[in-house]
Amino acid sequence: MGSHGDSSSLVWVLDKKFAIFSTVAFAFLIRVLVSLHPYSGAGNPPLYGDYEAQRHWMEITVHTPVKEWYRNTTDNNLSYWGLDYPPLTAYQSYSHGLALQALDPQSVALHTSRGYETRRSKLLMRWTVLTSDAIIFFPAALYFIAVYYNGRKDEDLVWAHALILLQPCAILIDHGHFQYNCISLGLTVGAIAAVFSTRELVACVLFCLALNHKQMSAYYAPAFFAHLLGKCLHRQNPFFNVIRLGLIVLGTFTVVWWPFLYSKEAILEVLARLAPLERGIYEDYVSSFWCCTSLLIKWKQRFSMSTLSYFALGATLTASLPSMVQQISAPSHRGFLYALLNSSFAFYLFSYQVHEKSVLLPLLPASLLVLDEPFLFKWLTINSMLSMYPLLRRDGLTICYIALLFLFILMYYAPMQSKEDGSRSNYIAQRFPKFWWALISFYTLFLVMLHVLYLFVQPPTRYPFIFEAVITACAFSQFAILAIYTNIKQWRLPIDKAHSSDVKEKVN
Repeated sequence: MGSHGDSSSLVWVLDKKFAIFSTVAFAFLIRVLVSLHPYSGAGNPPLYGDYEAQRHWMEITVHTPVKEWYRNTTDNNLSYWGLDYPPLTAYQSYSHGLALQALDPQSVALHTSRGYETRRSKLLMRWTVLTSDAIIFFPAALYFIAVYYNGRKDEDLVWAHALILLQPCAILIDHGHFQYNCISLGLTVGAIAAVFSTRELVACVLFCLALNHKQMSAYYAPAFFAHLLGKCLHRQNPFFNVIRLGLIVLGTFTVVWWPFLYSKEAILEVLARLAPLERGIYEDYVSSFWCCTSLLIKWKQRFSMSTLSYFALGATLTASLPSMVQQISAPSHRGFLYALLNSSFAFYLFSYQVHEKSVLLPLLPASLLVLDEPFLFKWLTINSMLSMYPLLRRDGLTICYIALLFLFILMYYAPMQSKEDGSRSNYIAQRFPKFWWALISFYTLFLVMLHVLYLFVQPPTRYPFIFEAVITACAFSQFAILAIYTNIKQWRLPIDKAHSSDVKEKVN
């Protein structure tokens, strides 16, 4: 796709202004309503939660020199929510901290603002997330829809746009629990759309920024690497094209890390904060391979942290490899989206130090595939919500959880045509025999019962975390099945000439 594709995408955006505005306004309203509910660690000293961590980073970045942001000092006690994300998060905290300092100085006052939770400060903090989402993720999602799905039916494009913006897990984590995943995810979506627009240099810059905002964006790195390498190898002068992309990556990292490049020790200080092996291979109950199998194999007791980190690295690379090989040998747009999904699945299931919130990473490419794989997106969303249920319940977000899940299901089954041979429901029904629908229905009923039991029934004294263990096992089983399916599906994709023809072009 070249300039013609970009111009036709712009025409569609301008032609559907009202539908786009309505979708964006509704998605923004939902985020505002969720932000009125509790957040992580609300009123729970001494450490509080993620809300306090984000506020504290604003406090530290505003009041201390850059060289001390990742260093344990008198003014920056790293044991109290020390910065553990890359420099772009620090810069974001600094910019938001300046805004809070101007509007409510006490909310980021050095030392005295710990646990600061006034009505005004909470409102300002919530608006920093809302504006970040609106400025970065919303435009990126629209850019992707206009570029990738250009030529599809207008009603399908509006439906896909709505589901991407109303994906409940991301809303609950950012605007309920309190984080800024919308920034790194938005930058990633922008990078994906730039790849589809044959603007690989721009894509490299955007993805490097995503990596430098949250290190979890590395979940997508194998897919980006394999796809761009595959495109370069299929062009004239592949070595020159690879070098150009490599220089852009190196240049972007250099700019972002520049304040910390004055010494080797400064760089190592930041890297040590980004990879805290001492936290263990997993925390709490997360639907990863290591956590689920720990019921049978006590990984933390039998192996050292160093050994487990090598196990995790080997398993993650092994699980990512088939998808990478496919994209290097036959890069295509749809294959790239499957590669992003398979790569993020590999990291979520097998990598070191996975959190419940990391499920947002595979959810993103699944949402971008919504018109190609509607059931996949729905099923992954439902089970991702399940995997985060204990976390969101602790945050006091059960009502939001239920409301957003019902809203998502309502939007999913909106009465629109999706395929030439009939409605979405008919299309999906044709993909699964009645036997599989019976299993899906039974599993769904079981999930409803599990939610009710976890909400209203006290677990046995001997097994206080039995419900969390069952939730983790259920979600993991579905994630593993979906990962196997998507890897097979990627390898069985036909060569999409329309989407892979640009590999012969030069990098813009």
